[in-house]
Amino acid sequence: MRYLLPALLVLTTGTGAIAGPPEEQDRPPFQAPRSSPDFLFGRPDGSVGVRGSWVFARASSDWFDFVGEQLTIDDGAFNAPAIGADVAFSMSPRLDAVFSVDYSSRKAFSEYRSFAENGLPINQTTELRGVNLGGSLKFSLTPRGDEVGRLAWVPRGVVPYVGAGGGFYWFEMLQYGDFVDYTDYSIFTDAFESSGWTPSVSLFGGADVKLHRRVFLNLEARYLWATGDLGPQWVGFEPIDLAGLRVATGINFVF
Repeated sequence: MRYLLPALLVLTTGTGAIAGPPEEQDRPPFQAPRSSPDFLFGRPDGSVGVRGSWVFARASSDWFDFVGEQLTIDDGAFNAPAIGADVAFSMSPRLDAVFSVDYSSRKAFSEYRSFAENGLPINQTTELRGVNLGGSLKFSLTPRGDEVGRLAWVPRGVVPYVGAGGGFYWFEMLQYGDFVDYTDYSIFTDAFESSGWTPSVSLFGGADVKLHRRVFLNLEARYLWATGDLGPQWVGFEPIDLAGLRVATGINFVF
């Protein structure tokens, strides 16, 4: 009995040391945080995207030649910022059907190069706006992803592509201010406006760069061709040249 009580105390103390305090026994086992998987459950059905671009206007028709000679409107005066949005639907592992809308606007201030009124400049403002509604086919030059097993699809880091499309381009050209009447060199104030829809054609190429399994950085260069009828206010001018190179960057979200 003299040795039994110390032995029980040692056994009890040792058991408590191994088991730990009661509050530690209630803690759940440690689990490492889970990172989101870098794959999708199947090839995406399409994507939506937004982008900003800079339009380098070709400006090669005779209207641009005329205002460039008479007014202080130099080359590049109608280069403009643009915004756009795309919705794409997958037709095959490498081919998408894309529907797009783009809007651009530019305002140029000018005066006559060779004429003045009582020593003061004769000023005008010219505004050129455009909206392109288009559809196109986009073809990926490399596979956009790799299938792993029957369910997982891993997107590739960089996917270059090319494409072509067509659509309709709406333009509005407005010029207002003071002008010279070349019949008697008098000065008059007026506003000239022309707008309308015209067909458009485009070729493009670029790359999608993966930022996340569903988010891609888009880099693209696109050339668009279109011409517009100036209407009766500009007598004797050929259709205005609306073509130009568009360099864009944006974000696409796949679904």
